[in-house]
Amino acid sequence: MGRSAAWLVLTIFAVFSVAYCIDDKCAACNAVAEELEYGLSNEKPRNHLDMRHRLDSRGQRKGKVIDYRVSELRVVELLDGLCDKMQDYTLEQIDSTTQEWVRVDDWNNLTTNKQEARAYSKAISSYCGRLIEETEDDLAELIKKGSVKVGDVSKVLCQDLSKHCSQTSGSQQVDDNDHGLDGEL
Repeated sequence: MGRSAAWLVLTIFAVFSVAYCIDDKCAACNAVAEELEYGLSNEKPRNHLDMRHRLDSRGQRKGKVIDYRVSELRVVELLDGLCDKMQDYTLEQIDSTTQEWVRVDDWNNLTTNKQEARAYSKAISSYCGRLIEETEDDLAELIKKGSVKVGDVSKVLCQDLSKHCSQTSGSQQVDDNDHGLDGEL
């Protein structure tokens, strides 16, 4: 195997290994929380859901009127497609020691290695799927109760539910047990 072939194999391995692990789960969780918060902030006011579709013996409509803000439909609309939207994110090197998840508006204008950037986007999308699967029931209940508000999503999702960020005052730190490269939540 020539030197260039070995380099190619190492490059391919490095790019594909990115897709299986998220080093900084706190930062990744905060990116997912940011996207969810964006969805919350862009919600349009909705009417209550009228579930009175049956008629009783006197011809009166029977059933419930459900407030949209506490409905399962709202939860589905907020969470459905969330992880697909995370494919618009990639990991950007800020300085020699700092990386940050950023939303990519135009993949053609990306100045970094596009193949590596796409691998990162697949990694965070996959991480998001595992995160939502792990926290969905509790997150759905908190959304329906009104406990998940713009400005609080990161705390609720990344500290309280997933425990991927510690609860230090003002800053998001990675818990000591979350430094592994195991690709698991």
